[in-house]
Amino acid sequence: MSIFDGSGHEQVVFCNDPDSGLRAIIAIYSTALGPALGGTRFYPYATEEDALQDVLHLSEGMAYKNAIAGLDHGGGKAVIWGDPAVDKSEALLRAYGRFVESLGGRYVTACDVGTYVEDMDHVARETRHVSGRSPEAGGAGDSSILTAFGVFQGMRAAAQHRWGAVDLAGRTVGVAGLGKVGRHLIPHLLEAGAEVVACDVNQAAIDWARERFPQVRIVADADELISSGIHVYAPCALGGVLNESSLKTLDAEIVCGAANNQLAEPGVAAELDRAGILYCPDYVVNSGGVIQVADEYDGAFDFKRAERRTAGIFATTARILERAKGEGTTPVAAADALAEERMAAVGRLQRVRLFR
Repeated sequence: MSIFDGSGHEQVVFCNDPDSGLRAIIAIYSTALGPALGGTRFYPYATEEDALQDVLHLSEGMAYKNAIAGLDHGGGKAVIWGDPAVDKSEALLRAYGRFVESLGGRYVTACDVGTYVEDMDHVARETRHVSGRSPEAGGAGDSSILTAFGVFQGMRAAAQHRWGAVDLAGRTVGVAGLGKVGRHLIPHLLEAGAEVVACDVNQAAIDWARERFPQVRIVADADELISSGIHVYAPCALGGVLNESSLKTLDAEIVCGAANNQLAEPGVAAELDRAGILYCPDYVVNSGGVIQVADEYDGAFDFKRAERRTAGIFATTARILERAKGEGTTPVAAADALAEERMAAVGRLQRVRLFR
């Protein structure tokens, strides 16, 4: 049996439907700013405890991400425990949609690792509280396009802070992960004149990159990538890549990527700072996707409007980096403080009773 103390979270729901094989956990960290918004991760966790710890961590991160992005949404996340290549089915996804609906709008789901727009179309047949659907189903489609655009804006802000100009021409950027976001980030970098080094564990992704962008240099793995003389490291796969081991060989001046929870431990933020490496908090720069799904959920989706909002990641990142510098703290601490200030200031309005 899992051990859970519930610290900090408003609600955690375990979902089980043996007939479809569904085993899922939905975690709502906060609804201070509005309905909790966050994607559904479909992943073959080793144990239920691993799944629980991941969803708790991810849902807390979503509260900060949504706050820093200026959205009227709290933070939530869901995980489905299983192998998406084997266990995913229409019945399972629709069963999951019913559990989302049972929360009455407290949680709004969308795509994440292991789930795609077509999956959200199935979920949407059972619940209103879903975003990230396909255009054919009335949704906004692939949110990774704006996620990549937002990471690029954050990278430009970091370049300005570190080198005095947003120009990435002549800089070498290492992209770890050529999946949903990494493949959309590369064109922005090449158009900006950057040289790109990349890696991925999936041979099909490597083959795609070699065919689509032959000017990109492919290296064997992330260990080789981070020690290959890059100026910017862009982790765009799974989290936990910034740790005691990787910091010993990380040869970059800036870290700015799309992966969630890049810091293996909270203390890594200070280690990066002491090493002179400028770290852009992941939940700040990768918020383009949630900006898109929020735009879809809150009304008729407008790509240009969502793109304009995502472009604001440049100003937000610049503000955080300047605050960190001025206060003598890390960018992570500065970003957390900014998010917490908004959650407290706007969240207190719930105390003003409305009569309808």
